[in-house]
Amino acid sequence: MNRQGTQYGMALWIWPLVLIGGGVLLLLQNYLLLDFDVLQFWPVLLVALGLQIALSGDLSLSKASQNFGITRGSVESATLRANSGALDLRIQALQREGRLIAGQYTARSRPQLQAEGSHAILSMQRSKTWLLSLADWDFSLAKDLPWHLELSAYLGEIQVDMRGLVIGSARISSGIGDIHVIGPDTPAGPITLRSGLGHIHLTLSDRLPAAVTVQAGSLFDVHLESDRWLPDGERRYVTPDYAGAVDPLEFTIRGATGGLYLA
Repeated sequence: MNRQGTQYGMALWIWPLVLIGGGVLLLLQNYLLLDFDVLQFWPVLLVALGLQIALSGDLSLSKASQNFGITRGSVESATLRANSGALDLRIQALQREGRLIAGQYTARSRPQLQAEGSHAILSMQRSKTWLLSLADWDFSLAKDLPWHLELSAYLGEIQVDMRGLVIGSARISSGIGDIHVIGPDTPAGPITLRSGLGHIHLTLSDRLPAAVTVQAGSLFDVHLESDRWLPDGERRYVTPDYAGAVDPLEFTIRGATGGLYLA
């Protein structure tokens, strides 16, 4: 067992020992076997509380996290709803077969799973996890089923690598943190990226036709980092092979300030 696990195990014994010891002393006092007042030792409770905090970190910030995994079973499609709050969120394809999702999550917390027939809905809300843990979230998703992604954060950064994933649809939004997305390498459903104050970095494969439509104010800049993007109307950009394409990628970008970096 590692040191952190040993300390947490010790913390679990503190209050039971204090209660047992206090009960024994009160019992002895009731039978007049002690010639002093047991209640005068109440500061021992403060000592126990201090030891609990020191060993388990219940009242202090921590980077503690835990690994988790959920088997796929009979799931044929899935929705992931994740709001990481002030934490960073990373998403990529899962290399191991047989699992629906695996990765790193907040310690002492578990994702919520709901099944609707063969469709699974995974919910991960920062507000429902151990708030004193500052460990970032890192998830890997099964590659052979369609995903509907609903990802958000208000301070944290979001990084999504869609290569290898089947994307039915995706809505990714951030308040202040940046968004980094590597687009899918197979046809996908509509993808919307929205940032309040941060930047959006979008990198797409040159093998798939794509269109990017920017719906943002004048404070939101567009930086084309590849010469393959062609203007197609007001703040809309397409690849040369977009016209006549059967299943092109469609991206919608929304933002207040910051900018789009399109590669």
